[in-house]
Formats: sequence, C-alpha cells, structure tokens
Amino acid sequence: MVLFGSIVNALGIIGGTLIGLLLRKIPEQMKQTVMTAIGISVIILGIDMALKSADFFYVIVSLVVGTVIGEWLRIEDSLHYIGKVLEKKLDKTESSNIAQGFVTATLIFVVGAMAIVGALDSGLRSDHSVLLTKSMIDGFTSMVLASTLGIGVIFSAIPVFLYQGGIALFANIIHSYLPPALLDLLIAELTATGGVLIFAIGLNILGIKQIRVANLLPSILIITLIVLIQA
Repeated sequence: MVLFGSIVNALGIIGGTLIGLLLRKIPEQMKQTVMTAIGISVIILGIDMALKSADFFYVIVSLVVGTVIGEWLRIEDSLHYIGKVLEKKLDKTESSNIAQGFVTATLIFVVGAMAIVGALDSGLRSDHSVLLTKSMIDGFTSMVLASTLGIGVIFSAIPVFLYQGGIALFANIIHSYLPPALLDLLIAELTATGGVLIFAIGLNILGIKQIRVANLLPSILIITLIVLIQA
C-alpha cells in the first residue's frame, strides 16, 4: 500500500497532539527549554541537509524564484487564514493560538529530508521504514508543540498526509521513467533546498528572526524543475 507510511505519519501527529493536550501542566520553563532544544536541533538538521547539494547555485536560484512566487501567492497569509478560520469555528473559549500551532507544525512536519525521501521510498520501493521512523519523531514533536501551542497542531496532519501521499503517488507513477542517477540527484537537491527552509524554521522557533517560511515552499517545485531541465 503506497500510502501506508503517510497514513501512519498523520496518525502519529494526531496521537502526539492529543497526548500533548493532556500535558499542559508541564512547567513553562521546561516547555521553553524543550522548544529551544528543538529549535537548535532543527537548525543543525537544516545545515546538514543544505550541504547535500551537488551545486548550491541551483538551490539559490530555486529559493529566489520560489520566494518571489510564494510572496506573490501569499502562501503564509493563506495558512494563517486557514488557522484563523479553524480558531473561530473550533476554539471559542481557548486562549491558545490555533493559527500559530497549525502553521508552525505544518512547516516543521512537511519540509524536510525524511518527508521527501520517505515518501519517495514508499512510492518507488514500497519501503515505509523512513516514514514510520518520521512518525515517531513527529509524534513526539507534536506532543511538545501541542502542550505549548494548543490544538492547532493536530490539523497539520492533513497537509502532511496530502504532501507525503502526493509525493508517494507521484513517485509510484514516474519511477519507471527516471534513471537512477537522475533520481539520486533530484533527492539530493530537494534535500538541500528543504534544508535551507528547515534552517529558517529553526530561527523562527528560537525567535531569532521571524521568516515567512511558507512563502519559500515553491522553491521545492522550482528545484525539481531545474534538475529535470538541466539533466
């Protein structure tokens, strides 16, 4: 089943969020320290991913073009709008910020090497081990995020499933058309581009610099087109 890994990942996020909502009595200082640790880890992971590129010039081009597209489409504003709608409909008494939880969790869970490589493995080789591992990581992270940011985190399971499931289905269709060398190059450049976005997410978590990371997401598509065109 091509979508098995994506389904388990989404369920992991939902389960982690529900547990996190029960752990809201965790001392605030502990929450802040854990979030700081996550932010530092995310930054390090982003740097490691970004160094996977064979030619970082293409990554820079994809980021510039992708960011222009993202700003034009106002993707970040759209995500916040969805979160605000959910907040109005489902959280009339809570003081938690559903929009912040939804956007933060979505960006953390969607952008990354494991999401891309895991979904490709599911689609190309029916190997779900990477996504199953990611499910455990995302489950723990969603638990921590939910204890701090509230129920908005649970809704990130939807874009995570759609994103990873879409990649898995797409990979399942095209795997017979791409030579192994090109596929390896594509994974490397996607990972590097995603690494820059992950780094930006880390800066946001630590409060060092607030970056509209969602508006950088089109760069993932742009780097894919660049690799396929120049191959």
